[in-house]
Amino acid sequence: MIGKEKYTKMIKDEAKRLGFMSCGISKAGFLEEEAPRLEKWLKNNRNGEMQYMENHFDKRLDPRLLVDDSKSVVSLLLNYYPEEQQVGDSFKISKYAYGQDYHHVIKTKLRQLQEFISEEIGEVGGRAFVDSAPVMDKAWAAKSGLGWIGKHSNLLTQKVGSFYFIAELIIDLELEYDHAVTDHCGTCTACIDSCPTQAIVDPHIVDGSKCISYFTIELKNEIPAAFQGKFDDWAFGCDVCQDVCPWNRFSKPHKEPLFNPNPDLLSMTKKDWKEITEDVFRKVFQKSPVKRTKFSGLQRNIKFLDD
Repeated sequence: MIGKEKYTKMIKDEAKRLGFMSCGISKAGFLEEEAPRLEKWLKNNRNGEMQYMENHFDKRLDPRLLVDDSKSVVSLLLNYYPEEQQVGDSFKISKYAYGQDYHHVIKTKLRQLQEFISEEIGEVGGRAFVDSAPVMDKAWAAKSGLGWIGKHSNLLTQKVGSFYFIAELIIDLELEYDHAVTDHCGTCTACIDSCPTQAIVDPHIVDGSKCISYFTIELKNEIPAAFQGKFDDWAFGCDVCQDVCPWNRFSKPHKEPLFNPNPDLLSMTKKDWKEITEDVFRKVFQKSPVKRTKFSGLQRNIKFLDD
């Protein structure tokens, strides 16, 4: 027991030192409650053209199928709430995309945490995940006591809201396990009421195929004309359901320099967006997640907003 307590504290202390906002740990196993929910969500085609959501169904629900002999899921949160935000007459991008691509930033920190575990604890097998494999990160973070799933289906915490990334280490080491916290959404429906495309069809159920983030990032074809005029000037992603959430009054600016925006981004007007060239796109979004939609995708989004 002493070993488990000691190792758990060591891992959590190192996660904090590396800049993670918080760290929670769950016993690796089958996500019993999530299984029927995921099945129903997929059956109702809530994933739109995101076919990859249908792959690896069993692995999504059981990390032991992803990592041999896994015992623990270490969930980590990294703040991305920016000190400065886009203001004035501009097309908007999600705050998570202001700085460098979070996949690279977080993977580096996770590798450092894995190295620390190997050096200080011994040979521990496992894998690091950042939103790039069939891992239900929000479910694991909630199970690990890092927050509860809000009605907008994002992880929420009382102290800092929801503007943070979630990542995991799935390892074959037994640790001390945390417990889920209670839901504090109460009767509030701000996120549901404010969604520009009514994508939150029921509390905790988001129809991905109606979400502005889906249309501006995932969708490869033309955006359906039925949604014309409903995008609230969002050119990449959408933060409306988080912006209106009362718990995000407690968001604090991040301390990660790599997440700071290119100064040119904050000064761009709608005119600048409409006239953006491929060179400017490359310069402003050099290492940003916005590159995911490609220059042609961003042009499509801006044209849709401008029509």
